[in-house]
Amino acid sequence: MQANQIRGTMVPMEALIEKAMTGDELSFNQLVNLWYKRIFNYVLKQCSDESLAADITQRTFISVFKNLKKLKEIGSFKPWIYRIATNFCYQEGRKQSKSKTVPFTVTKNDEGESTIKEEGEAEGVFYNPEMSYRQLELEKILFECLQEIPSDHRSVIIMKEYEGMKFREIADALETSENTVKTWLYRGLKMLKKQLEEKNITKETISYEL
Repeated sequence: MQANQIRGTMVPMEALIEKAMTGDELSFNQLVNLWYKRIFNYVLKQCSDESLAADITQRTFISVFKNLKKLKEIGSFKPWIYRIATNFCYQEGRKQSKSKTVPFTVTKNDEGESTIKEEGEAEGVFYNPEMSYRQLELEKILFECLQEIPSDHRSVIIMKEYEGMKFREIADALETSENTVKTWLYRGLKMLKKQLEEKNITKETISYEL
């Protein structure tokens, strides 16, 4: 059970959500702090555009704030918030062409050496420049390939492989059956593997287990 530290007291996630549902702003702000990065990273993988991901994440939490009181079961908060974020992603996908870049920046460490840091990574962590660049290139290719498969299949792959969600949670988030989720995952991974192979990327050259 997830918990959050509030004024020195460990508050279970369920209790935090329950308090936020009553309109308690402190509890809602704590929820935002706990979930923002996770939802942002999920959305970023969906659209591969940092600015758009930030906008969608903001809209997601505005919607959560407006509709939290309508949540029927506190235990369904996780798939519910992913459903909101996913719907906003789909709306944007219908409105504009997909971006195909993975944001990263080149910085210099204390010795003046260049290092590559993906946007949002913690400061103070040093990488081998060549290895970091190679990893980011592979991730960029992977995210490009993700954009080429149907949105439902892409959502399932991201939720399952990156977010570690259970099939039941994914089914609730996408408002479909577990069998459909499993089918989309199988077909999506098959499509993704084909896309990667066309770019000469195999399991041996990428740290993503297909």
